[in-house]
Amino acid sequence: MVEAYFALLLLLLPLAFLGLLYFLVRPRPVNIPIKNRHVFITGGSSGIGLALAHRAASEGARVSILARSPDKLDEARNAIRLATGIDVAVFAADVRDYDAVKRAVDEAGPIDVLLLNHGVFVALELEKMELSEVKFTMDVNLMGSFNLIKAALPAMKNRKDSLPASIAFVSSQAGQVGIYGYVAYSASKFGLRGLAEALQHEVIADNIHVSLIFPPDTDTPGLVEENKRKPELTKIIASSSGFMKAEEVAKKALDGIKRGSFVISCNLEGVALSIATAGLSPQRSFLMAFVEVVAAGILRIVALGIQWGWYGSIEKWHRQKKGSARRS
Repeated sequence: MVEAYFALLLLLLPLAFLGLLYFLVRPRPVNIPIKNRHVFITGGSSGIGLALAHRAASEGARVSILARSPDKLDEARNAIRLATGIDVAVFAADVRDYDAVKRAVDEAGPIDVLLLNHGVFVALELEKMELSEVKFTMDVNLMGSFNLIKAALPAMKNRKDSLPASIAFVSSQAGQVGIYGYVAYSASKFGLRGLAEALQHEVIADNIHVSLIFPPDTDTPGLVEENKRKPELTKIIASSSGFMKAEEVAKKALDGIKRGSFVISCNLEGVALSIATAGLSPQRSFLMAFVEVVAAGILRIVALGIQWGWYGSIEKWHRQKKGSARRS
């Protein structure tokens, strides 16, 4: 009899815990439709942004893309038309220029899904970076997002339909953990997380839902340029996070946005990283909240092991460098 009661208790405790988490998770689950709605994508002329525009257009959204180069925007528009038979609106503006951004947003019309995909990356040790490069990274990646949100938010709040809207940031796994050579980039992407968490508080009453997308290294023109200057140590450490195609990231991102997920991971390593760094971020899924609670301690041990490996690589690289210097 005692064993039966004990077995029943073991069964009921997890169920009670799940019930508690169901009550605790905020904001509540939501579905965000994109068909026949206006999706505005920054950095939409290449890479992940272009893949997002392709997918959104193919799913019936009215798509606008913004980037700096008119020529690349025209190429992107033609590529999307050829692939989907759908025309997208294009706007040339530098996200650092609020006035230019505001003109583009006003011309595009009220936005239902604002997808902030723009970004630049200089992979270099801080000692070797010019401060102008640091400022450029912060201005584009972080201030550019403020500019877009500031320009788009009034119309988003006053949209005519009652359907939920979305503001989504394409961050990076380097926005969850700092990595050698990513000082400026990680600082800008970590900043997006703080912006997103605080912004969700401010816009939830307007039925606007914020998402953070954390892709690993992705096969894009930007990555090709980045690898030309990327330090050897950065390549060693970053290689552990996997590699994805832009189309794969776009599918994961758009699916997550439609579910209203606050954190959107793109691969298995990303899921583990998101659980390990959940902290005080909002969570809509009580099942995912259960996984976060149960796995937190284990993943902390795993994280310490990963850091042990990274610091081991750094120490080994510096020893080899000093040995080469002595021999020469």
